Amino acid sequence: MILDEPQFTLGIEEEYLLVDKETRKLAVNPPKSLLNECKELIGSQVTNELLLSQIEIGTKVCNNIQEAREDLARLRKHIIEVTERYGIAPIASSTHPFSRWFKQEQTPKDRYELLTTEMQAVARRLVICGMHVHVGIEDEDLRIDLMSQLAYFVPHLLALSCSSPFWHGYDTGLKSYRLTIFDNLPRTGLPAEFQSYAEYQRHVQVLINAGVLEDSTKIWWDLRPSAKFPTLETRIMDVCTRMDDAISLAAILVSTIRMLYRLRVKNQRWRDYNPMLIRENRWRAMRYSFDEGLIDFGTGNIVPFEQLLDEFIELTLEDAKFLGCESEVAATKNILSRGTSAHRQLETYQLSINDGKNSEEALKDVVDMLISETAADL
Repeated sequence: MILDEPQFTLGIEEEYLLVDKETRKLAVNPPKSLLNECKELIGSQVTNELLLSQIEIGTKVCNNIQEAREDLARLRKHIIEVTERYGIAPIASSTHPFSRWFKQEQTPKDRYELLTTEMQAVARRLVICGMHVHVGIEDEDLRIDLMSQLAYFVPHLLALSCSSPFWHGYDTGLKSYRLTIFDNLPRTGLPAEFQSYAEYQRHVQVLINAGVLEDSTKIWWDLRPSAKFPTLETRIMDVCTRMDDAISLAAILVSTIRMLYRLRVKNQRWRDYNPMLIRENRWRAMRYSFDEGLIDFGTGNIVPFEQLLDEFIELTLEDAKFLGCESEVAATKNILSRGTSAHRQLETYQLSINDGKNSEEALKDVVDMLISETAADL
């Protein structure tokens, strides 16, 4: 056993889109009482988001993946129960299949007003949702060191989470279109590399002193040291429609972080690769999910994702056993067998077209599928 290691606690944040169950469009201006009722049930674990048609939940600090699953299921259930009374449903999807960004209404909140004033249309187009996973790492310098090593695995996590193939009623040809929208903001993408937490803070302070940002919550990298908690926050993933997929990804993530820590204890570390190479795999994950594989930087070849996932699971096996999440990590293979949400959305659409429905009807069927699958596995 490794002594004095981080706690590796878990917290999962999910953002949902709210849809009108009759029209299947985004609920542009849901009643204020909806959010109030949610808060009465789950308190500060639910909050509004940039747009009124979005809502965000966050689990408590969980000691293991089983606690995280239980709390996430409870939160999803309560959101579904409350919205049902208003003829609304949440969908855990990173984009809506056909609703338009310019028809959405912004949540009246100073933070959001500042954001859209500064970013203009770049921010107003953010009708997108993601899943953020926090892993408890108390040591600040360790957080920075593990962040730089974990960047290698960002494309793998994204490939397994894709849920945004449609935008404004069109098949974008990408499995994660969300990131093409989000990456237009500044301070997004792969994290910069720092030698210490103090160095990271100095760089952030330069931007704060220049008046560019108020605090480090306005840094939106794929991975970042959380500004609010003693955690390393992973933000690359699309929100998973099926809760079981979200739990599997959280499990393999925390196991990977523990593996990297274990290497560090042995005075070893994951090999550093130029961000140019990692960005290429990140793009492949956005474009294809796991369909066309990723580049193995050691051999210089594109390797089938199934092979990469087998290696990924084997790499973290000792750590998954230690953390008690071996079965959840192994369940990432289920994502390959049934496809990501993006795969299932596209399949649902095509089946409806084959049945003689027009595009509008087929897209509504996709929304119905998302409503159903968001409530699955609870």
